[in-house]
Amino acid sequence: MSNLAPPANRWLKLRATFFLLCAFFILTFAACKQGKHTSNPRLRQIDDMLDAQLHPGATKARVTFYLDSQGFAVENSDDPHAVVAIIRHVDTGTLRPETARVTFHFDAHERLLSYDLVQATVPLAKR
Repeated sequence: MSNLAPPANRWLKLRATFFLLCAFFILTFAACKQGKHTSNPRLRQIDDMLDAQLHPGATKARVTFYLDSQGFAVENSDDPHAVVAIIRHVDTGTLRPETARVTFHFDAHERLLSYDLVQATVPLAKR
């Protein structure tokens, strides 16, 4: 009768390889989820919204069209490879309005490289 089970040290190597691969995929997934554009938790929903709509490589025209179609104000920028927008959004969890100043960075071919978010202050409306 032949022994179908692999030798014990081979089995240990296979298990170790399996666990290393699992750890690699878990860490890779966690790194992707933390690759956000802001560390401010109050701006997370704005970041998630932009991340879902504007992917790296999107054209500058696509980004400005999206901003305009959503009614977000675009500010003048001294940098020809950047678009700056003020994005207002109501947090669905807290029902608090949040405002971010977002700078979109483009390459020489007007393709989106990345964007940065910072919390923006909005003057109170006059009554």
